Amino acid sequence: MLAVAFVAFSLPPYLTGDPARSRVPAPEGFAAHYPLLVAHVVFATIAMMCAVPQVWPWLRRRRPALHRLTGRAYVFAGVLPAGLAGLVIGARTPFGPVLAVSNVMLALLWLGCTVTGYRMARQGRYAEHRRWMLRSFALTFSIISNRVWGVIAGIVLVPQLDTLFGGDQRMLTFTIAALAGWLGWTVPLLAVQWWLERGEAVRRRARITARATAGRAAVPEAAGGTG
Repeated sequence: MLAVAFVAFSLPPYLTGDPARSRVPAPEGFAAHYPLLVAHVVFATIAMMCAVPQVWPWLRRRRPALHRLTGRAYVFAGVLPAGLAGLVIGARTPFGPVLAVSNVMLALLWLGCTVTGYRMARQGRYAEHRRWMLRSFALTFSIISNRVWGVIAGIVLVPQLDTLFGGDQRMLTFTIAALAGWLGWTVPLLAVQWWLERGEAVRRRARITARATAGRAAVPEAAGGTG
């Protein structure tokens, strides 16, 4: 529901074809910015909508063909075109070089995690496929986290415009955008990685415990056999 609400709010302005309704100002001398931005938003929306059923266990178990279909749409009609467009416009962001670096890293990681996850599925390595795609999904939805961090940064920093920033509105805007940009994707990605590692650690302890229990059970049997 959160993804649907976010898309319903964010997508409509970019379906009008009117650059004046864009929420991201175009950098000077970059005429392709708006069409690339629209492409990024539209394809990223497809990725978000396809990601939702991908993480639904029932669909994966009961409708594997539909799971594969939405998975291919997620990769080829969502992440790949959205990521490539995002790589270009992200590098040319009007909100400063710190955000530009974040945008480029996000786009590269998004593309890399997605392509790796797809390749794992093609090779039948489904456990690794799942891990890589969960990372990809975290990056797909990081735009929502980005907006939350932007609000938090604004609440904290705007009152300090005249003190911390010396009245420099441009520097304040760059700082808020940079914080939202970096925290928007690093926090979800680290959270997913922690969850994956925690799950692996739990399974590893369970395997060790099971082997130890089996070993203890085998000792009396062996002793009884020698008598």
